[in-house]
Amino acid sequence: MKTITIIIPAYNEEESLPFLYERLEKLMDDVKNYEFEILFVNDGSKDNTLNLIKEYREKDKRISYVDFSRNFGKETAMIAGLDYAKGDAVIFMDADLQDPPELIPEMIKYWEEGYDDVYAQRKSRAGESFLKKFTSKMYYRVLQMLTTVPIQKDTGDFRLLDRRCVNALKKLRETDRNSKSMFSWIGYKKKAVMYDRDARVAGKTKWNYKKLVNLAIDGITSFTTSPLRISTYIAIPTFLALVIYFIYVIIKCIRLDVAIQAFQAIILLVLFFSGVQILLFGIIGEYLGRIFNASKNRPLYLVNEYNGKREENDE
Repeated sequence: MKTITIIIPAYNEEESLPFLYERLEKLMDDVKNYEFEILFVNDGSKDNTLNLIKEYREKDKRISYVDFSRNFGKETAMIAGLDYAKGDAVIFMDADLQDPPELIPEMIKYWEEGYDDVYAQRKSRAGESFLKKFTSKMYYRVLQMLTTVPIQKDTGDFRLLDRRCVNALKKLRETDRNSKSMFSWIGYKKKAVMYDRDARVAGKTKWNYKKLVNLAIDGITSFTTSPLRISTYIAIPTFLALVIYFIYVIIKCIRLDVAIQAFQAIILLVLFFSGVQILLFGIIGEYLGRIFNASKNRPLYLVNEYNGKREENDE
């Protein structure tokens, strides 16, 4: 009998966990032909999340958990889930029930048909503001423009991955992670499942706009070097504009005999080129920062305990 591991990163989700476990328990009981492992990755929660997970494990051995030594972030929690998952396939989902567990049987069906990556694609997103929906749409559009790898739009982390996808992702150990991009990069046979995303069942989202901006920057800089070419794209039209501008100034001086205020032109040019330089230095700085983080060669995470047992060394 095949085993499917459902990986759930959790950070301060004590309000959502009772609803989540109730629906997952029903799902596992209804799907008879598979064994399930529910693997929680407690990402340094400060509330009662870990104690609730331990209570569930006491009465249901299908529940497993990895407890981080501190908060390392959702992206790191996802790779930790892959490291500890035992299933022939894994499913990523959030603890807030915005992604319905009832979609899992359909994902399993396509997996059995031979698809390696069955991802849930959102038709609608309840409980989210217009600004968040718009910025998300623009982010995927920009990311697709900057890379030659197809990016699944309107798609989050809710997906089923075959074991060979899991093994491929486990080889990607970079520190600045963006799993959505990695899912596309590894390739393999993919299948979309359409669904309507629900609002959070309880609690508040942990993603503010600052974190979302950081995630977007990580996704672009960790997945493509295209921004480094911006200097070339800017330099060529800037040089042409500069040549045209000086030709215009010379012709105007000759034909109209008008004196041009030199200091005005100088100030405008200095401001313009200073702005361009600051932009390019910022882009270079982003990549240098990632080289710096990678050069430290630190482990991606440290585990406090796994299913009640203390852990000493992890990656």
